[in-house]
Amino acid sequence: MQGYTPLIRSASLTGYAELARHHGLNPEAMLRKVGLNTRSLLDPDMPVSPMAVSQLLEDSASMAGVEDFGLQLAEDRRLANLGPISFVMREAPNVRQALDNLCRYMRLINAALLTSIEDFGESVLIREEVLVTGTHSVRQSVEMAVGVLYRAIQELLGPTWRPRSVGFRHRQPYGATRHKALFGSVVEFNASFNGIVCTAKDLAAPISVNDYRMAPHVRRFLDHALSGSDESATYTVRQVVVALLPGGRCTSDQVAKHLGMDRRTLHRHLAAEGTSYFSLHQSVRAELASRQILDSDRSLAELADLLGFSSPSAFAFWFRKQFGMTVSSWKKASQAAANTQIEGG
Repeated sequence: MQGYTPLIRSASLTGYAELARHHGLNPEAMLRKVGLNTRSLLDPDMPVSPMAVSQLLEDSASMAGVEDFGLQLAEDRRLANLGPISFVMREAPNVRQALDNLCRYMRLINAALLTSIEDFGESVLIREEVLVTGTHSVRQSVEMAVGVLYRAIQELLGPTWRPRSVGFRHRQPYGATRHKALFGSVVEFNASFNGIVCTAKDLAAPISVNDYRMAPHVRRFLDHALSGSDESATYTVRQVVVALLPGGRCTSDQVAKHLGMDRRTLHRHLAAEGTSYFSLHQSVRAELASRQILDSDRSLAELADLLGFSSPSAFAFWFRKQFGMTVSSWKKASQAAANTQIEGG
């Protein structure tokens, strides 16, 4: 990806050292293993690699034998951990607009997380998509992101609030975890989305304390930061493909429309950065396919539908061409490699 490398604030590691030690891990050694500077545990504004953080959480969960490590890390998060964004969220007249502000400014603190809102009648779906490249699992990052989102909404609506449901595209954990205890509602695994379903009525509730006189100044600061962003067209288009691909509704025409341009302009921008819509679409599709094969219990037919293929056989043919082997062979080889890495780590 040319011209832009997404980074996140090291505030994403808030509480990591304490949790790692609680589970018998050496946090400094774990950070060094994935190439992170241990100083990031002390400086919340230090930019760090989202792929390194994602790998850190996966390694920590594996080595500690804790399936909900990312969710545990989210349990004690507060709006204040979002930095300046918490000001513009609290100044909003209602929770829905507070979340709109979160969606708008999220990439300033975590360029590897896409938060979006979809309306379905009386229900509202808030999606969380982790935008890291590669085929490794992002289960812990997803659970941490959804957990942080839940805590933020609960802080705005009060401790008794509960969502209609919470969804994760990965499979259900094997052991006892904190999922139901934290969310207090139906938690669905192997779902079609990562995120939280709320009622539109709940999100229309006013925010009781919104006398934040500094918020207009903070908003101007955040808007200025957004206007100065050097995100590439490749990165921007990739965000949209990640959001639209599940379910198959992801043609270049649809992506271009979503970005407010025509298809030719979209292709021209990507060509100027040395890539194409087809290669970008195929790359995202391969990443999503590999993660779903490893992290969920979906059948071949369900995977084909999720990734926009006309049939299971079409998906199987594409997968073999892309990865050089069948789905089952690739899954066995990947699991064996992961087990070897854990045993050697």
